[in-house]
Amino acid sequence: MINELIYMNGYGLYVWSAFLFTFISFTSLYVVTKIHYVKEKNKFESKFGALDSKKAEVARSQTINREILSRTSNI
Repeated sequence: MINELIYMNGYGLYVWSAFLFTFISFTSLYVVTKIHYVKEKNKFESKFGALDSKKAEVARSQTINREILSRTSNI
């Protein structure tokens, strides 16, 4: 039973190697994305983490920040 699942009528090597390649690719993509997300989050928090009212007004006046902040009203 287990041998049939592993060998898959001679196609097991292809199927399991493709599965392993896909799993490794998705895992590495997740890890790289997570690393970039944490870096960008840390950059954002260091720049805008503790905004006082003056810095918040300057941030709102910038075009790119206006696009980012248009969905939130917490700042």
